Amino acid sequence: MGQVEYELVDAADVDVHELLEFYHRQQHCLNTSPEKLRSMLERSHCVVVARQDGRLVGIARGLTDGLRGYLTECKLDPACQGPGAVTRTEGRIEHDEYGIARELATRVLACLREAGAERIDVTAHGTEEDFCRDLGFRPVRGAVAMRMDPRMASLAEPVPAHAVR
Repeated sequence: MGQVEYELVDAADVDVHELLEFYHRQQHCLNTSPEKLRSMLERSHCVVVARQDGRLVGIARGLTDGLRGYLTECKLDPACQGPGAVTRTEGRIEHDEYGIARELATRVLACLREAGAERIDVTAHGTEEDFCRDLGFRPVRGAVAMRMDPRMASLAEPVPAHAVR
């Protein structure tokens, strides 16, 4: 395994075409334009990248409103995860034999703490749960992860104002 270099980068300095190619290499189901990726990056509070021999092999991003933070992304090329990686898709952290994903995430978490985040959340997908636990995250009792397709939001019935107390 060659030398890995880490860098906290300005969102404007990320090559969106390189990032899109990274996502495609991971078989990440992302059908979006470079413009949407640029917007995503610009709205991130911090972006940390990992490169091996100049090639993008990992990315982590964090969001914050100054009180709450969110580790919104931590992806690592499965080829850099070691033999313990099972599915080797979507850049999900299944095995972090070389500590690359941990370093990416740790740098983002430090950035969010420095920004004043008093609480940091993450959503773990399947095999990432152990990785997130190793970083210090714990399940939230009673919390249920929920998702909405914004295209369907107009179908939801609004709650009448008199019913809200």
